[in-house]
Amino acid sequence: MVSHNPVRIVVVYQSLLGIYGDRGNAMVLTQRLRRRGIDAELVMVEPGSPVPTDGAVYLLGGGEDLAQVAAVNAMRADGGIFHALEDGAVLFAVCAGYQIAGNTFTVGDHDEVIEGLGLVDATTRRGPVRAVGEVLSHWTRPDGLEVVLSGFENHGGYTTLGPAARPLARIELGVGNCGDGTEGAVQGQVVCTYPHGPNLVRNPALADWLLEKALGRTLGELPDEQLNEELRVLREQRITVARHSKNLAEDTRWLGARR
Repeated sequence: MVSHNPVRIVVVYQSLLGIYGDRGNAMVLTQRLRRRGIDAELVMVEPGSPVPTDGAVYLLGGGEDLAQVAAVNAMRADGGIFHALEDGAVLFAVCAGYQIAGNTFTVGDHDEVIEGLGLVDATTRRGPVRAVGEVLSHWTRPDGLEVVLSGFENHGGYTTLGPAARPLARIELGVGNCGDGTEGAVQGQVVCTYPHGPNLVRNPALADWLLEKALGRTLGELPDEQLNEELRVLREQRITVARHSKNLAEDTRWLGARR
């Protein structure tokens, strides 16, 4: 898409889909643009106000059942996000945002099936156990380089992808989509993932890829070498902690089985 000046990063319905600090993802995107000397604007839009159609990246975060339904109904009635995607914008949908971006999802004790936005070929149903804990997955960038993504998942819905969507990454640790070894989804300009809290703080390479998809050009590394190194060290620490937790859990199960 043609970059606007400033580049607009749009958080959609923070009051409904923002219970896990997902606004932080928008702050990461905005700051990574500004540190490159690119003028960027963080836009917050709530139900009752029109969703702007001139954004570069739109973000949907986590929320509870009733909030999901309210958000879907409001976005469908507004229509702005559909027009923005048609114009080349990128949507980054996390957790509940991921579920409502799909074809259908379920809510409530009786698993009522709700029609989603239909932006991703995916369906979500209640899973056998709630997925809670650290997640590690392996994402292959467009240039072929494999990157380990880390995060924290907390979701009761299990998502199955249809043929039009492809997984974002392969699971090393955690449940991911539905325990099938995949995590997240990519379809056109829509990118979805389960880890939140916010996800992009841990995964700057993924943040830059979203921006590159939206702007239609390569950004390269941040000019701040010290910050890049600090982020690299933080990432390695989080990955090490997650793998240590996994090994500890496996050792505990082994010791229990020996008794």
